[in-house]
Amino acid sequence: MFTVRKSATFSAAHALRNYEGRCARTHGHDYRVELVIQGRELDHRDLLVDFYDLDAAMASVVERIDHRHLNEIPPFDTVNPSAEAIARWFHDELNTKIQEISGGRATLQAVRLWETPDAVAVYEPGS
Repeated sequence: MFTVRKSATFSAAHALRNYEGRCARTHGHDYRVELVIQGRELDHRDLLVDFYDLDAAMASVVERIDHRHLNEIPPFDTVNPSAEAIARWFHDELNTKIQEISGGRATLQAVRLWETPDAVAVYEPGS
C-alpha cells in the first residue's frame, strides 16, 4: 500500500453555533488541511498521484473559503463550521476529484484539519 500526503493552509473566520463559550463569537484561525491518499498501484511514471495535480485540486477548494467568514458560505451557512465538519467537507469536495486524477488507483483515506498547531480534527470515511 502506498500513502501520499499533501497539505495546504488557509485563513478563515467562524463562530460556533449552539456553543457556550468564547468560540461562539466570531474569531479566526490559520488552518492547515492535510489529505491522506492511499492506493496499491502506481501509474506508468511510478506515481500514485501527481503532487502538482493534488495542489491544483486542493487550491480549487481552498480558494472558496480562504479569508472568508465560514458561517456566511454554503454549506456552513447551515452546518456548524466546526473543525470536524470542515474536515468532512474537504473530503466530500475532493474525494471524486482524487479518484479522477489518480486514474482510479487512489482513494482519499483521511482528512486532517488543524485549527491551531496542537488541535486537529480527523475525518475518515467509513470508520
